[in-house]
Parts: sequence; structure tokens; C-alpha cells
Amino acid sequence: MVKLFISTFALIILASFIVHFDFEKNISEYKLEIPEGFPKPVFPEGNELTQERIDLGRMLFYDPILSLDSTVSCASCHDQSLAFADNKSISPGIKNRLGVRNAPTLTNVAYNPTLLFDGFLKTLEMQVLVPIQEHAEFNSNIVDVAEMLKQDSTYARMSLAAYNRMPDPYVITRAISSFERTLISGNSKFDQEVFQRKNVMNRSEKRGMNLFFNQLHCTKCHSGFNFTDFSTQNNGLYQVYADTGRQRATKLEADRALFKVPTLRNIALTAPYMHDGSIATLEEVIQHYERGGISHVNKSQFITPFKLKARQRKDLINFFNCLTDEEFISNPDFSNPFE
Repeated sequence: MVKLFISTFALIILASFIVHFDFEKNISEYKLEIPEGFPKPVFPEGNELTQERIDLGRMLFYDPILSLDSTVSCASCHDQSLAFADNKSISPGIKNRLGVRNAPTLTNVAYNPTLLFDGFLKTLEMQVLVPIQEHAEFNSNIVDVAEMLKQDSTYARMSLAAYNRMPDPYVITRAISSFERTLISGNSKFDQEVFQRKNVMNRSEKRGMNLFFNQLHCTKCHSGFNFTDFSTQNNGLYQVYADTGRQRATKLEADRALFKVPTLRNIALTAPYMHDGSIATLEEVIQHYERGGISHVNKSQFITPFKLKARQRKDLINFFNCLTDEEFISNPDFSNPFE
């Protein structure tokens, strides 16, 4: 549930705190465990991973202090048990305000070259600002949040340890981003079968995998180790869209109703589906694609009708279930530190 528009004021505040820091502290770079078959993520210069930054970001991710009335946190819409997504079509913000988009999973967000369904923002550090200032989400001000954090001795101490400075917008955006970059999911049944070379998938799951990779057009968009090419596409969900998608950012008619292709990792946990949470189940998603979608001037050329038998549909769903990473959703390092 995010919107593209970031206030000019918020951007100015962020820019004013993008400063070089060079301090000597006895802290070491955090060694992120990379699953087999995965590349190493690229971290922005000046925000390399350290345990101190990750710990601070984890606290901030789960702390509702970021919202105006201290009722909503990042975790309110990004639940670990749901692969850091939500089970609502549109997640409520403060005062139960609703935005226009479904909360996407944060699975492997470290690899995303762009953020939001618009595929517009380039860094996690920039994305963190969106829910904080968005009226239908936190409706807060990052400068005011920083002032409150400075009064908290724990946050003051952790901020100094992580960035050698007191809490400010620079620290808040970079610490949360650091934690989010550790949310790596690469130990699903699929990973064990394909990358770890274990024979763990049954016949139905393997038939579904063959359908996905070899018989349908799925990998035209859902490709690579993370099951997405990170492009923005129109999948024929509507003829007329209430949400103009990427066009809101670019103002180009060619971008009307284009939305970023999501990862399919942990897809069985992240219902409801689509940018607006309008499809409730995986079976309904498959049926949508079987119909070839609804006509739209920008609809992807790969969205064309096809027909599956009932068993094939079941096989495909069984394969999607193989993309669930139980270790990821139960990892204590990602859990709420306040509990």
C-alpha cells in the first residue's frame, strides 16, 4: 500500500542528509550469507552492512514510533509469517486509512534495482521515505521522528554505534534499508531441488515446474533466480485502470497501467494478488492468465490465452508451493525484537 508521490519537502530533507561519513570504529562488515544460485547483492557505498546497522534497522522496522500516532510500523504491512507481505488487499495505515495498492513482499528486496509497483525509485533508502510521509500510511515527518528518537537513550546509543551520529533522516533511512537487505530467501523446496541438488520435489511439483519453465510463457517475465525480470508490464487485469501505474511517474502514455513484475518467491504466502490485491487465490490467478487477460493498449504481448487441464493447474499450484521458504518466515534474526 504505497503511493509514488514523495513530497518535495521530504526529498529535500533526504538530500540534505546525504553526507560522507568516515569514522574509525571497531566494527566489521557483516557477511551476508548468499544462497546457492544467487549472486552477491550490491550495497550502496557508505551504507555497507554491519551488525550495528542491521540491529538498529530491525528495531526501527518494528517500531510504530515512525507513524504519527505510533500505531503502525513497517511490520504492520510486511509480516514475517507472510514473507513480509500482508493478507489484506489494501493494508490500513493510521486511523485505518486505505491507500490504493497491495503491500508487496520484501523477499529478496536487496536485489531489486527499482522499488514500488511503478518501478521508479532506485534505492531502498529513498523508498523508506514513502510510507513515513504518505497520508494513508504513517502520515508522519521524518525530521520529527528523528527528534523523538534522539530522546531515546537506546536509539541514541545504537545510532552512534552504527553511523557515528545521532538519529536523523540519514540514519533512519539507511538503517531500515540495511535490515531489509538481509531478508534473503533461498532455501525453498525449489532451491533444494535445483541449486542444492537434492531430490525433494514430488512428481506433481516437477510436472508443474516443467509447465512453468518449458510450456507456458511464465519465464518471459518471471525469470532468473528471483523469478522476476524487474520490468514493468501490463497483464490485462482491467480495460480501464483506476491506478495509472508507472505513468504517474513518467507521464508517458506508453507507461499507463504498467506495474512492476513481482517475485514469485513465497508466492503461496502473499495472497491476495495483483497490484490492488484484487485476486484472492493462485488458482484464480492462473485462470486469469488462461483467459489471456482483458484487452488493453499496453498489455504485454506474452499474455495470450491457453488452456490447462485440472491436473495441470493443480501441478502448477503445487510447484508454486515449492517456492515457499519455511526457514525465511521463521528466522529469528528477522523477527520482532520487542517480543
